Amino acid sequence: MAGVTQPKDRSHFILPDLGEGLDEAELIKWRGSVGDEIKEHETLAEMETDKALVEVPSPWTGTVSELCGSAGDMIKVGAVLVRYGDVGDVDASTTADAEDSATTTEPAAEESGDEDAGTVVGSVSGELTVSDRFARKTEQDSGQDQTRGKALATPAVRRIARELGVDINLIAGSGRGGRVTASDVHEFSHGGAPSAPAQSTPAGGFAPQAVAIPADLPPVDAGNVVETIPFRGVRRKIAEALDRSVKTAVHFTVVDEANVTDLDAKRREYAKVLGAKMSMLPFVMSAICKALRSHSSLNAIVDDANSQILRKDAVNLGCAVDTEHGLMVPVIHGAQSLSIGQLGHAVGELARGCKDRSIERERLAGGTFTVSNVGSYGGMFATPIINYPEVAILAVGRAKEKVLAENGRMFVGNVMPLSLSCDHRVVDGAEGARFLNTVVRLLEDPSELID
Repeated sequence: MAGVTQPKDRSHFILPDLGEGLDEAELIKWRGSVGDEIKEHETLAEMETDKALVEVPSPWTGTVSELCGSAGDMIKVGAVLVRYGDVGDVDASTTADAEDSATTTEPAAEESGDEDAGTVVGSVSGELTVSDRFARKTEQDSGQDQTRGKALATPAVRRIARELGVDINLIAGSGRGGRVTASDVHEFSHGGAPSAPAQSTPAGGFAPQAVAIPADLPPVDAGNVVETIPFRGVRRKIAEALDRSVKTAVHFTVVDEANVTDLDAKRREYAKVLGAKMSMLPFVMSAICKALRSHSSLNAIVDDANSQILRKDAVNLGCAVDTEHGLMVPVIHGAQSLSIGQLGHAVGELARGCKDRSIERERLAGGTFTVSNVGSYGGMFATPIINYPEVAILAVGRAKEKVLAENGRMFVGNVMPLSLSCDHRVVDGAEGARFLNTVVRLLEDPSELID
């Protein structure tokens, strides 16, 4: 964060926007304790945002006096995350600027509630920066009378209050984070009512997400519980995404089987040439990309806010990955231009990134179609839930030997189950069946699939 203009008041650190304009993030764990001296750029906390684990660094050196929140709390962007006791020395130019601000009115930056509180951008590996502007997303003050402590104000404003004979601690600040401005002091000195803070931080520095609970829920038997597992982290994000998809997209599922006997033999040849193990998934992904050329209605997303269907040119193929943290869906951007070998390499790379939580946030977004390999755990058919706002997802079952018949001849072959779910608002049932038929045809004819 070198070269970044920091707030003059270093007594607290406000949670910045962790990317893509998010309103809140989940606190996973603290990386320090009260009383610890945190160095500049040292990680303060780990936060969860849209399945990505983000390390939040300290913008300056200081001793932690308060950690505002506990693991599992949803912290609002703009809320106080950490309070500091002793802070590192502020450079002379910053101090001089603070003294120069001692005028009859506070600078616009002090009076405005629109200045940003810091935007963190970068990868989940901890390479984060804080922008020069600071996000202003804080919760409205509850309006209830509270016992006031020491007011937040700059030295210049405190000097104005002393000159006017005003107890600054009695003034409700209208500035950033409840800070008292020069205007607040002048208004109070002239007999005006204390200014109500325009935006202030909720008690404790965090605001749990409000969840509407139906009144008719059946009673829960709380006896004989072995373990209580709270909805948090990736599991909470999964629950929110699936709930949104089911309530928004109109699901229908069509299933079929593909005779992949010849393709399995071709897969073994590929593995020998590459000198590495290779699953059937890259071949299925290649078939999906080719099929989407003829069935472009499935390579799309829905913009419900503007009542639009956005068909895409490039195939950004999501691939569901099961991790110990929960299901994650990394995206292979431009999958239609990759060879089968390249797709296999990309799948392995993304899977490793998801499992060790090193995957970049950008690779978890922007998908246009998703494939889920339920067969890797022995499943066959499924009714997969669409990765909204996409309009289709294909679940691939485990290939098994079966007795098949063709032209009056019986033989044993490998059969792969396929289950396609589509959003019926966008994709007609017949088109979904035609797309799946194209995928089956490509899988059953390796010469057409591998060109």
